[in-house]
Amino acid sequence: MNIEVIDFGSFGLGKAEPSVNEMERLSTEIIRAFSDLGTVYLKNTGIEDQNVFKVMDTYKKFFLLPRDIKQLYARSVDSETPSHGWYEAETESLNPTYPGDLKEAFNVSTLSSSDKWPVKHAPEFSKCLESFFKICEQLSVRIMKVIALGLGVDSDFFINKHKRMGSNYNATTLRASYYPPIPKYSIKDHQMRCGEHSDYGTFTLLFQDTSGGLEVMHKSGQYIAAPYIPNTVLLNTANLLQRWTSDKFISTKHRVPIPETDDKLNSTRQSLAFFLHPDHAATIACCDGLGKYPPIISIQYLKENFGDIFQRNSYPSSD
Repeated sequence: MNIEVIDFGSFGLGKAEPSVNEMERLSTEIIRAFSDLGTVYLKNTGIEDQNVFKVMDTYKKFFLLPRDIKQLYARSVDSETPSHGWYEAETESLNPTYPGDLKEAFNVSTLSSSDKWPVKHAPEFSKCLESFFKICEQLSVRIMKVIALGLGVDSDFFINKHKRMGSNYNATTLRASYYPPIPKYSIKDHQMRCGEHSDYGTFTLLFQDTSGGLEVMHKSGQYIAAPYIPNTVLLNTANLLQRWTSDKFISTKHRVPIPETDDKLNSTRQSLAFFLHPDHAATIACCDGLGKYPPIISIQYLKENFGDIFQRNSYPSSD
């Protein structure tokens, strides 16, 4: 079982919107993939490996800093942007029934200059990640337009619900993850580099380094490899898009298990994930009109289902 690769070159970054026939091809192929597995590779998006690896090289310098310095930029669940900032290995478990994940990460959920950035200790860090955030945002807008066409809704249906990316009014997050080498003696039972989970927004863009390591769950329940493929991005359906489509799309569970070989255990792994979310005030209602799920406000969904992250009693929904 292999994950499908779709050529997105006709609507990649920097390209004008293609012909009606070509847009229909793209939408048909992506809708089919989202309905079958929930995960698909896109190639020729306009985001090349050269750019991705440059971002990874830049943020790796931050993760190699001493812990006490990185702690200055730690995220705080009590802040207006509870996801923004650094967190260390084993402090998060995406499968809470198992030990903490063997990775650390820096989340970029706001582009506001008022938030902490490691400008002093990693001068290129903020500019590099902000730039990549905006590139992923631009690609996401194009993908949303293709999905809307395939679902038979207005071309701006999803775009209009994702207008506040990069602000405190939207939970969209770029996550730069760093997986350090793993001493065999330190591994706990059932521990993962990244535990089994599904993403909880609209969809996710994932970029892996050449080591790969990701696995996604087939609807049969079997995990299959999602390896690194040069100059591609892995596009993954998330929970709210599954809800929007009355379960037509599959929000795929995925994980990064402990490597089986010594060379992989002794090597680092890096990834970049862009988690697309609707604006806090956006209403999520089944777009097929069948009403399988009742309408819910985006931030209400997050608080009800992920209250460990979204603990605050109120979040800004508009200026």
